[in-house]
Amino acid sequence: MLRLCMPSKCSGVISAYNVLRTFSTLSPLTKHQIEALVKSNKVVLFMKGVPEQPMCGFSNLAVQILKHHGLSFKAFNVLEDESLRQGIKDYSDWPTIPQLFIDGEFVGGADIVLELHKNGQLVEMLRKAGITSNSSA
Repeated sequence: MLRLCMPSKCSGVISAYNVLRTFSTLSPLTKHQIEALVKSNKVVLFMKGVPEQPMCGFSNLAVQILKHHGLSFKAFNVLEDESLRQGIKDYSDWPTIPQLFIDGEFVGGADIVLELHKNGQLVEMLRKAGITSNSSA
């Protein structure tokens, strides 16, 4: 049986979620470090594992898409640093890993990167950032 939660019954849960989101665990130092990484590299992937040995299927998918496009990218293994793992989620306001940044801008996780790859928008994003892709789709 499908149970629907009506707004009057869920408002406390939604309010609690919004309140919790306002209390970021992102320290000023971690924020500064992430900003420096993202802004000093054209293509940055925060992932579980390393490109040669991804530790989850989603990170592997993101790596394969970037490799398909022939991109040189900087990867950071969030499993090696808990403050980076949580910090990148707070920085981007995105709950999952991997996370891709192009030209200092957050693109998304594996599902979004896959969709952008499939519909050709990833090539366009790269072009706008002055990055050449080896793929036309």
